[in-house]
Amino acid sequence: MQGESTSDVPETPPLLVERDGHVAVLTLNRPEARNAINRAMRRAIKKELWRADADPDVHVVVITGAGSSFSSGVDLPEALSGPSPRTEGPTPTQVLRAISKPVIAAVNGPCYTGGFELAVNCSFIIGSDRAVFADTHAQIGLLNGWGGSAVLPRTVGLAAAVQIILSGEPIDAATALRIGLANEVVAHDRLMERTIEVAQAIAGGHPGAVQRMLRLLKDGAGASVTEALALEAEAAVSFRTSGADITERYGRRRSASRES
Repeated sequence: MQGESTSDVPETPPLLVERDGHVAVLTLNRPEARNAINRAMRRAIKKELWRADADPDVHVVVITGAGSSFSSGVDLPEALSGPSPRTEGPTPTQVLRAISKPVIAAVNGPCYTGGFELAVNCSFIIGSDRAVFADTHAQIGLLNGWGGSAVLPRTVGLAAAVQIILSGEPIDAATALRIGLANEVVAHDRLMERTIEVAQAIAGGHPGAVQRMLRLLKDGAGASVTEALALEAEAAVSFRTSGADITERYGRRRSASRES
């Protein structure tokens, strides 16, 4: 009997997509390459982020990695041997910054360079105790192209960002937590459990209010206090929700707090 043609074998998808209630979980799926981000994966990330943003049933997105790594960064051999990624339109991180839904990075292991930029452009990071972060762009002769040099100083402060980006030295999970790169660090086997728990807590909020607050926080972070207060005042005037919905949600939260 002839063997199966390789053309008949389905290709492994570069990105796995699952749903847990109102949470979409995107898993970088090239574990044999430490989830190096190739063209196919970049296209899939952008497609699924836009799809989640357009789906009213998705309230929160989680990004994590298959196997033992989050991501080793852009697939450099592919990037250096073919068309420049700059010809592909928006970068994955530009899409991350543009969508209206919160995105949590569940960093399960090494998170380097392009993978590091992907994680820091998420709304926040929850890390496994096996997470390791590094940005090696400058060490190998490249510059940040996915927003790392703009976003990282606003996350950890200028001095820490300078050290991280220029030295390329790895940062362990405990240090990431201490400097504010990661919001939480949990035992490796609890990473997805805790991340989904946080995601579900966010997803349980009023979708419109969550999205508007997320935009307000993003816009206010790059503004002066005066400008940020003006943005908040404008949002308070323009945002509309149902009084009955507020009453019902408030009642549910009071009942839940009493039960706990």
